[in-house]
Amino acid sequence: MAPPNNEPRYNERIRAKQVRLVDADGSQVGVVSIEDALERSRKVDLDLVEVAPLAEPPVCRIMDYGKFRYEEAQRLKESRKKTVQITMKEVKFKPKIAKGDFDTKVRRMLEFLGEGHKVKVTLQFRGREMAHPELGSKILDAVIEQLGPIAKVDTSARLEGRNMTMVLSPDKKAAKRP
Repeated sequence: MAPPNNEPRYNERIRAKQVRLVDADGSQVGVVSIEDALERSRKVDLDLVEVAPLAEPPVCRIMDYGKFRYEEAQRLKESRKKTVQITMKEVKFKPKIAKGDFDTKVRRMLEFLGEGHKVKVTLQFRGREMAHPELGSKILDAVIEQLGPIAKVDTSARLEGRNMTMVLSPDKKAAKRP
């Protein structure tokens, strides 16, 4: 079993009596005692690293442990770079929004959706505006109408306290079309 922090065991920390040994050049040596494997690794000034602890017997390789850890960290870092982070962007509206401001916010949402982000559209009501939620619905409908070709509605418009919210996500089908 590997240590709790998922670091591979190496040298004297390996508990098995017998191990399947892989030499520094990658050639199979076979099943040998742990003492013999440690002796071979010391002769070439390298470490004995347990690479497959769950195998029977565990597989150990003669290598430089420091270099191994560095390469693992680099591989992990590289794989993190390749994963796409989908974040939620929020755009806030008020019921009495001017046409120019509306167009600017819609353009901004187009950019977010084009980058693959989800967009949360929040319409904030103040004071007596709460008496007319249909004004908010009209604005959200206009947003859907403008973004319809490239976005799909994940969560339809709903009133939560003084805010009306809706979540849009990029439409994968629309992104594929030229």
